[in-house]
Amino acid sequence: MRSCSFISIYIIVIIIIVTPLLIYHAQAQSQSQGIDSIIQLPRSGSSRTRTRTRSRRFLSIADFGARGDGFHNDTQAFLKVWEIACSLSGFINIVFPYQKTFLVTPIDIGGPCRSKITLRILGAIVAPRNPDVWHGLNKRKWIYFHGVNHLSVEGGGRIDGMGQEWWSRSCKINTTNPCLPAPTALTFHKCKSLKVRNLTVLNSQKMHIAFTSCMRVVASRLKVLAPASSPNTDGIHISATKGVEIRDSLIRTGDDCISIVRNSSRVWIRNISCGPGHGISIGSLGKSNVWEKIQNVIVDGAYLYNTDNGVRIKTWQGGSGFASKITFQNILMENVSNPIIIDQYYCDSRHPCKNQTSAVQVGNISFINIQGTSATEETIKFACSDASPCEGLYLENIFLRSYFGGNTRSYCWQAHGSAQGYVYPPVCFSTSSDLIRQNVLLEPNPAINSV
Repeated sequence: MRSCSFISIYIIVIIIIVTPLLIYHAQAQSQSQGIDSIIQLPRSGSSRTRTRTRSRRFLSIADFGARGDGFHNDTQAFLKVWEIACSLSGFINIVFPYQKTFLVTPIDIGGPCRSKITLRILGAIVAPRNPDVWHGLNKRKWIYFHGVNHLSVEGGGRIDGMGQEWWSRSCKINTTNPCLPAPTALTFHKCKSLKVRNLTVLNSQKMHIAFTSCMRVVASRLKVLAPASSPNTDGIHISATKGVEIRDSLIRTGDDCISIVRNSSRVWIRNISCGPGHGISIGSLGKSNVWEKIQNVIVDGAYLYNTDNGVRIKTWQGGSGFASKITFQNILMENVSNPIIIDQYYCDSRHPCKNQTSAVQVGNISFINIQGTSATEETIKFACSDASPCEGLYLENIFLRSYFGGNTRSYCWQAHGSAQGYVYPPVCFSTSSDLIRQNVLLEPNPAINSV
C-alpha cells in the first residue's frame, strides 16, 4: 500500500511540474508559427546538423506580397523581404520563384547586414518599359546594391532591363537628342566578398553589370545579352575595384564586353566568349585631366568574334597616372576589327579633342598567344603619347591574318618593346634612337595568306 501511494504521489508531482512547461512550449510554438512557416528551422539532429540547417533559411518574395505576374509592382515586397533577411543572423536565401516574373522599379538595397544573403533568382526580374518611371529619381540606377558584404546573386534566372525605349532616345541612336544618363541594370557599390553567378542579364538600359569600389568579387557562368546596335550597353564594368575574377561567361552586347577603369587592380579574366561588342577594354582612362591607374590585370583564355575591337587600352589626352602589368594571352579572334590596340589619343566626343602633352603612362603590357582573323588591314596598332611613350611592350606568338584574304600590317607611334617567337604581322617597335612614325605594310606572303 505504501509503495502504491508513493508512486501515485510521484506521478502527481511530475504532472504538476511538466504540464506548465508543455503549455508554455505550445504557446511559444503558436506565437512563432508565422516566422517558422517562412524560415525553415531544424527540429532534431546533432548540434552540427542543427547549425548547418539553421544557416540555410529561405524567404520567398511571394510570401511578402509579390504577385510575380510581370504587371503589378513588386518593389515593396522586395524591400520588405530584404529588410527581414538583412536583420537576421546566419545564412539567408531570398527566393524569386520559378515561372514568375517580378516587375521591379528603381530600387536601392543597402547594407551592412547581420546575415550572409543569397539572392536566388529562379524566375525573372524585369524593369519598367517606360523611362518616365525614373522621373525625379537617379537615372543611372535600376537595381543598386551598396555596402553589402558576403552577398551572392545566383539561381539560373534572368534579369531584363527592358532597355529598348532607352536606346531609341539615346543621342548615339538619334543625334538630335540630348545625351542623357541611363541606368545600369545591376550595380554593386562598396560590396565585399561578392559572388554573381549562373544568371542571364539582358537588354540593360545602359551597362549591364557594374562593380564599383568593391573588393573580392567573383562573377561566373553569366550570359550578358543585348543587340549589337544597343548603345553603351557594356557587359561587365569594373571601376575602383580590387580582387576580381570573371570567368566562364558569354557576353554579347553593343559596347565593351568587359571594361576596366579607374583605380582597379588584381583583375583576372578567363574563359570568356565575347561578340558582338567592342571587345575587352582597359579604359578609357584620364578623361578631364584626372589621375588614374590600372595594374595587375590578366586576360587568359578568350574567344572574340565580330567585335569592333579585340584587346584594347584606351586613354584620353591630358590625363595622368599609369596602366601597367597587364597581360592578354591565349586569345582566339574571328573577324575582329583592331585586334590589338593601344590608343592614347582616344576621343569619344562629338567635337575634336584638343592636343595635350600629359598622358596616362602605359607600360609593361604583354600580348601572348593571340591568333585569328582581322576585319581590317591594321591588326596591331600602338598609338602612344609623344610626351609619354609606351614602354615595355611585349609580343609573343602572334598570328593575325586578314578575314578577307588580303594583307595585314602593324602601326606604331612612340611604342617601345620586344617580340619573341613568330609574330605576324611583324611589329614596328620604335628604338631609343628612332622615335619617328612607322607604318609597316607587309608584302604578300603566299604561305600565310593561304592558311
